[in-house]
Amino acid sequence: MDRDELRKYISDTYKVNAEHPWIQYPSYEVFRHTDNQKWFALAMDVPKDKLGFRETEILQVLNLKCEPVLIGSLLSELGFFPAYHMNKNSWITVDLYKVSDDEIRKLTDMSFQMTASRKKVR
Repeated sequence: MDRDELRKYISDTYKVNAEHPWIQYPSYEVFRHTDNQKWFALAMDVPKDKLGFRETEILQVLNLKCEPVLIGSLLSELGFFPAYHMNKNSWITVDLYKVSDDEIRKLTDMSFQMTASRKKVR
């Protein structure tokens, strides 16, 4: 999934547009809930050496909040890494070009749900 497809999916599904909060990283895109302002996705271009590789080739990645019980099994699959600059117990980094579009959509949906506002209990 490329970044344009990701933006379109998030915009169509959640009615949220990308934000670019960092001047020094203009290609980084944050997607957040409109009501509570919590992030549910962060798209970045990150050098491979920041993810534990020796190479410095740039990867297009997506940070997503994830059920902690799933993180261990996902990390054993191609295209998944411990979260880059996020809590590694509850976030995961996904290579947009190594993970299937369906899996990215499913994990984005999970992240959106996990970061949504809690409904008030009466």
